[in-house]
Amino acid sequence: MSHAPASANATKRRRPAYAGCSAAFMGLASLLGVLCFHFPELLTSREFRQVYTEGFARNLLLVGLVAAFALGTFSLLRGRARRISLLGVGSATLAVLLGGITIQFESIRQTPFSLGLDWFLISLFFSALVFVPIERMLAARPQDVLRPEWRTDLGYFFLSHIGVQFILIAVTASTSLFLSWALYPPLQQAIQALPLWAQFLLAVFVADLFQASLHRAYHAVPWLWRFHAVHHSSTHMDWLAGSRIHLLEIVATRSAVLLPLLWLGFSTEAVNAYVILVGLQAVLAHANLGLRFGWLEYVLVLPRYHHWHHARDPAYAHKNFAIHLPLVDMLMGSFKLPPRAWPGEYGVHDPESVPRGIWRQHLSPFLGSRRTTAPPTQPS
Repeated sequence: MSHAPASANATKRRRPAYAGCSAAFMGLASLLGVLCFHFPELLTSREFRQVYTEGFARNLLLVGLVAAFALGTFSLLRGRARRISLLGVGSATLAVLLGGITIQFESIRQTPFSLGLDWFLISLFFSALVFVPIERMLAARPQDVLRPEWRTDLGYFFLSHIGVQFILIAVTASTSLFLSWALYPPLQQAIQALPLWAQFLLAVFVADLFQASLHRAYHAVPWLWRFHAVHHSSTHMDWLAGSRIHLLEIVATRSAVLLPLLWLGFSTEAVNAYVILVGLQAVLAHANLGLRFGWLEYVLVLPRYHHWHHARDPAYAHKNFAIHLPLVDMLMGSFKLPPRAWPGEYGVHDPESVPRGIWRQHLSPFLGSRRTTAPPTQPS
């Protein structure tokens, strides 16, 4: 009888101290936000600055500072995770000493290149604000927020957001080279004559068709699988897992999707609406969300549909390539969705074929390891 309380206490001690971790997150984010105010030309994306106002950024910084101090103090008073809590309070204190929300600056100069630190901070804040509570309440499977390898996936989230301008430059260069001689004005004019809602729906279908075709190639061609295996190496699915993508795959996929949209002449508004959908659905499809959507799962790609694509079950290694519309998989003959069931395990079929850690995973496709060259075998 004496062992049960000890075991329960040990389990309780092993549980993450969410107040302390949240304080550390808010404190460090606030400190990075203050640096954005000090060096806006270098640290903030000029494209993303057009989306929000200075007042919005200052209010968000204030929320971060207050939350860091409040959560950190609460955690310290409870005697939980003191080092992490002190990190949050200390980072927030340093942010205040560096000027906090009172920092003033003149007009932001134009620079050839800039990092997307603001895009990273704002996107991470609102993604976590929405998906962390939802996944805690409506999880498909019990899982800690700070599950194994969360640091790796957070690193991918940071890398893809901080380098957003460089990714856009690479994608623009790859598409403009083709579009400079392949445009056919009558076709572009016919597309642009459609109402905006029709352009958007058609853009989603066309983009998903091209994306799913490339996705299928990632699973079939050995040297492409080396890069795509990084994405499939995650053994835990949640809103953050979808960020684990090799940077070269990001450029290749975005180019393959953007090229037909620009060539067909979809309006800027339609393309922008599609880009917003991509961001939302990519996160949602990987989320640990156990809601039953019924017939809607056959219309839109939702978590259970895409989770089966990430299953370690060989029967699903070449199924469910679409990211928006199951109709695309139905047309390609790659649709497979069991009723109600969820996968038992996630990840590549040979877990040792992909190393751990963001930098080793980025280098592994170039090292030519024999274990990483074979795509998953398609059942006969």
